[in-house]
Amino acid sequence: MEPSRKLQIAAFESDLKFRLALREILDSLGMTVQELARKSGTSPSTLYKMVNEDRSPSLDVLRKIVKALREGDGQRPGNFIAIIAARHVLDEVTERSVQIGDESVRVRDYPASTVEDAIVAAIRAEREGAVAVVCAPIVSPTIEKVLDIPIALIDPKDSMLDAVKLAARKSKA
Repeated sequence: MEPSRKLQIAAFESDLKFRLALREILDSLGMTVQELARKSGTSPSTLYKMVNEDRSPSLDVLRKIVKALREGDGQRPGNFIAIIAARHVLDEVTERSVQIGDESVRVRDYPASTVEDAIVAAIRAEREGAVAVVCAPIVSPTIEKVLDIPIALIDPKDSMLDAVKLAARKSKA
C-alpha cells in the first residue's frame, strides 16, 4: 500500500495509529521530520509533536503531508483524466491530452468490460492521481458514491473528447 494511503487510513482509525504509521512511513522512506516538513510546507515542530507526542494533525496539515507523500511516490495530483470504457471505445480515442485554457491535461485509459471492472478501475484511477473520471452513465451513480473527484459522462451523441474536456473543467472548479 502506498504511504499516503496508509497514512490516511491510520488517521481515520486513531491518533495512535496515525502516529505509528507516520513514524513507519518516515523510516521506510528514509526521510527525516525536517525533510517531510520542507516537502509538505509544515513546521518541523508540528510534525515532531505528531511523531513523538500525543498531537493530532489538523485537516490542513494532514492534507499537506499526504500531498507531499504522493508527490514523493510520483503520484502528483492533477496528472491526468481517466477514461473508463470498453477497449473498443478507448481505441477510438486519439487524443492523449486536451488543452483547457493554457493548461494541457493528459488522458489515461482504463479498460473495463463489466460494471465491476469499471468501479475497480475508477478507484484505481483516483489512487493513481486522476483529477477526474470519464465513464458511462450506467456506472456513474456508483462511482460518484466512492470517489472524491469529478465524474463526467460519456454521451453517445457527443465525442469522447467533449467528455474529457468537461471532466477537465470540472476538476478545476
